[in-house]
Amino acid sequence: MDTIVTVTANPAVDRSAVVDQVQIDVKLRMHSVQRDAGGGGINVSRAIARLGGPSHAGGPSRAVFVSGGVEGTILEELLAQEHIDATPTRIAGAIRENLTVVEESSDRQYRFGMPGPELSADELGRFEASVHERMEPGAWIVASGSLPPGVPTDFYAKLSAEATRNDCRFVVDTSGDALAAAVREGAFLIKPNLRELASLVGAEKLEDPDIREAARELVGSRVGNVVVSLGSAGALLVTSDGIARFSAPTVSVNSRIGAGDSMIGGIVGALARGDSMVEAVRWGVAAGAAAVMTPGTELCRGDDARRLRDEVRVRDEAGGNEEAL
Repeated sequence: MDTIVTVTANPAVDRSAVVDQVQIDVKLRMHSVQRDAGGGGINVSRAIARLGGPSHAGGPSRAVFVSGGVEGTILEELLAQEHIDATPTRIAGAIRENLTVVEESSDRQYRFGMPGPELSADELGRFEASVHERMEPGAWIVASGSLPPGVPTDFYAKLSAEATRNDCRFVVDTSGDALAAAVREGAFLIKPNLRELASLVGAEKLEDPDIREAARELVGSRVGNVVVSLGSAGALLVTSDGIARFSAPTVSVNSRIGAGDSMIGGIVGALARGDSMVEAVRWGVAAGAAAVMTPGTELCRGDDARRLRDEVRVRDEAGGNEEAL
């Protein structure tokens, strides 16, 4: 299996809890408290580990991330508990802590995200060097998640250029200016949602068939493959070879946290194992659906993803035939 390196510039300790009802100026008693390692790339590594196995999507990956403060110590302990191959770059500041609160009476979810620490020029340089050291030819470099304050928006774009020079395949899953800069530099694969795709092509809103044309526009530039995340409607894959639409399995929704990271984990894990792009996206859709079934900040479960994979239908958008690709 090919080497997978995940890159997380803004990791977090994700906490979640349940409260009967959210009220103003009242001390709220929470229960079902959960704590997980978090941040885009770290979640991708965790999802890959959960999906791992010789006959299933996934396998080992190396998680490269920044770590600092008490929260950083907790993060590293959580990763060790999950047997994640972790490579932290130590920084002076404390990494962020996020909180998700589920209101039991309404089933509403409240999510509070912190900005993360500022990295000095030396810390950012050491982090970049740590990533570069692991860019062996043929490796998959997965840059995922937000950037902490002060980190240049072209950070992922520079990693993409370095990955190309080292014959690596670069996958990026972020948003805003950081995603736009990475797309201009080029990537093997991106996974925008509809809002992010519209922003990339300068549109206010996209609907069929504009979604396909927007993704084609990106593939025609410097992006090899575009997987458009459509939530409960599944996903759309656009490559230079064609277009395929993937249905999403019908599942009970407990939390949407980590669904996108689980999807990337399913896709990259399968590609690294040697699966076709269509089969890899099928695994990704299954992993994303499996993630929404779990509570709080928990990611996909391997058994759920393997079961749901057979429920994902693939339709060739060019020929109109199911399972045609």
